[in-house]
Amino acid sequence: MAVLTPICNFGWPAPGFTLKGTDGKDYGLSDIKGEKATLVMFICNHCPYVKSIIDRIVRDVKELQGMGVGVVAICANDANEYEEDSFENMIQFAKDHGFTFPYLQDETQQIAKTYDAVCTPDFFGFDKNLGLQYRGRLDESRKEAAPIDVRRDLFEAMKQVVETGTGPEDQIPSMGCSIKWKTDV
Repeated sequence: MAVLTPICNFGWPAPGFTLKGTDGKDYGLSDIKGEKATLVMFICNHCPYVKSIIDRIVRDVKELQGMGVGVVAICANDANEYEEDSFENMIQFAKDHGFTFPYLQDETQQIAKTYDAVCTPDFFGFDKNLGLQYRGRLDESRKEAAPIDVRRDLFEAMKQVVETGTGPEDQIPSMGCSIKWKTDV
């Protein structure tokens, strides 16, 4: 069942975190904060919604990083129930797709809860002062990728944040698989 993200709460402050990355290093929000903007993405390895757009995410992130946007991806799924989302598989997923950004494991799921992340993918676009400006979709893709020439919603929104400090007023929610919460927490 697909889950939609809530409407953007403009100005909501980005919660801090310290999580282990697939490169073995620990990263905090201050480590990934961009000069012009910051993008925090909740993704995973197994979700068909993520799989259909992962190459577009990597493409758009590379361009955004060139504009001064700091980027991080976080996997919060219960790896005990979803082996494909294990830390070892996260390492391979990042390598296979040429991630140019840290891919972090939220093993306790506390950061996903703090962000109120609901699905994969779930995008949080912040301005240079870490106030939320975008909580929408990458583009109109679903479980299958949309045509390559569709509007790049996330990219255009983050470009606008870089240029003006504010995100677009109208945002279309991201859609994806629910985060796989641990039942023993």
